[in-house]
Amino acid sequence: MEKQTYGYELIMDLSGCDLGIISSKKKLKEYVDTLCRLIKMKQFGKTLIPHFGTNAAYTKGYSLVQLIETSSITGHFSEFWKTAYINIFSCLEYDEKKAREFTKEFFKAKKARCRFITR
Repeated sequence: MEKQTYGYELIMDLSGCDLGIISSKKKLKEYVDTLCRLIKMKQFGKTLIPHFGTNAAYTKGYSLVQLIETSSITGHFSEFWKTAYINIFSCLEYDEKKAREFTKEFFKAKKARCRFITR
């Protein structure tokens, strides 16, 4: 049986992010909407952006989930550490370099550790 690619996943750990951006529901929605246009993904349903984890300073922050027609975009944000953890998974190929550069720039991250895997 020939090996086939199921999907593509970009995993990004960002540090030194702008606190005003990662703690703004409006900015997180703007990020998802712009990213989807940039990598040509069609959103499926509304973006979920709950704020929770308030029992501990390091877990307090927003998370986001955006289903796309070919899978999902997820993110978790720590206001305490000024970090962002983003995953973009899609069965459809996309320009991971554009996604990576846009994400780092949008959150004004000082550092980005990224991995791109084919599944």
